[in-house]
This record gives sequence, C-alpha cells and structure tokens, in this order.
Amino acid sequence: MFLTIKRKTIVGSVLIVLIAICGCLCIAGSNVTAATAPNRRVPVYNVSTDKKAVALTFDAAWGADKTQSIMDILTQYEAGGTFFLVGFWIDEYPEMVQNIAQRGFCIGNHSHNHLKMSALNEQDIRKEISYVNDRVYELCGQTPKYFRAPFGDYNNLLIDTVTSMQMMPIQWNVDSLDWKGISGRDIADRILGKVTDGSIILCHNNSDHILDALPLILLGLKNKGYSMVTVDELVYHDDYYIDNNGIQRKNVAD
Repeated sequence: MFLTIKRKTIVGSVLIVLIAICGCLCIAGSNVTAATAPNRRVPVYNVSTDKKAVALTFDAAWGADKTQSIMDILTQYEAGGTFFLVGFWIDEYPEMVQNIAQRGFCIGNHSHNHLKMSALNEQDIRKEISYVNDRVYELCGQTPKYFRAPFGDYNNLLIDTVTSMQMMPIQWNVDSLDWKGISGRDIADRILGKVTDGSIILCHNNSDHILDALPLILLGLKNKGYSMVTVDELVYHDDYYIDNNGIQRKNVAD
C-alpha cells in the first residue's frame, strides 16, 4: 500500500513539473513570435495638421452618370476633390477621366480590376497598379501619385510595393457609408459628426444619394471653417512619418 501511494505521488509530481515546463515554453514561444513578427505597416488614414482642411475622395468603379454633377457641385462650393479610379472604369469612361483632370481635380489609383490586393503577389500587384497609371498618363499626361486599395484591404507587401513605385497608400478616417443607400441627410450628418482637421473622407461617385448629400456636406464643412482640398494638397510630401494609427505626421526637429 505504501509503495502504491508513493508511485502515485511521484507520477503526480512529475506531471505537475511537465505541465509547468510546457506552460513556460508556450509563453516563451509566444513572446518570441511577437518579437520577431514583422511590424505591420499602414496607409495614411488622415493627416495631423493645424490647418482646417479636409480631403473629400470619391472611389469610382461602377457607373459615371453622377460624376459630372459631383464636379459641378464641388466647383460651385470652391472645393477640391480626389477621384480614385479603377482601370475598367477608365476604359469605359475615358472622356470623363480627361474631364476630371482638366477641371483640376486629383486622380488617384484604385487598381485595375478591384481585387482583394492582399491576396496577390508582388508581380500581380504591380500589374494592377501600373495599368491604371499608364492609362491615366495616356489620357491626361499625368501619373497618379496616390493609391487606394479596394475594400481598404492592405498588407505589408502591398504597402511596400506601392511605396517602391513612388506612390503613397491612402485610406480614410471618415466613411460616409454612402454605399449602403442611406439618405443624403444621413450621409452628411455622419461625415459632419466625425470630421476633424486633416480628415480623409470616403465617398463613391455613383452612390444612390451622393448628389443629395454633397451640398449639405460642403455647406456644413464651410460652416465649421474647413477648406476642402485634394489629397495632394492635404498630405505631406517629405519629412514625415506615419504612426501606428495611420496618422501622417510631420517630423519635428530635435
């Protein structure tokens, strides 16, 4: 009886020690993984600035019947705008692309086929981006300097590839949700309630109620003291960094 108890005690003690060792190894392993994992890079969500300025952006992938009116309203309110264009949209509406450029609005790159870019390899990423850059240059004589990923879907490879092509990855920090079909008033209220200095605002060129919303947005922003500029006018072009929250900040001298 004495020997049986002793064996159970020994076995139990060994199991406890083994469990403790495994636990320590697991903790150590997870710490090593966290320490060696590559730092996640992010696009520009908004800009840290002391200027009362925001950038209205419009993704264009399907349809163009409201684009001319969007530009007319922006011009009426002396507002800038940035249009992120998809390649197949450019091919379908080349004259509209030229009109956007001729009227002084900024053209950004939204990929050729509106794919989930994080699923692509570097070669295919470059093809998606280069197609749009080449087409815009053919039509307008300018090459887009800003890229926005479809679905706002980024990974490190995409951001590294974009920056290696001398372009800046642009996200947004205010989503109008105009793509959900909400009313113009709801779109405007959502934007005006969330906007801050240096905001980048996401809209779409062919959403259901964008033409109802836009005058309300622009008037509301003006009443708040904001100027509406292009992305090119909002972001810093040198001597900056992007923090972990996607805020572009100017470097401060020591």
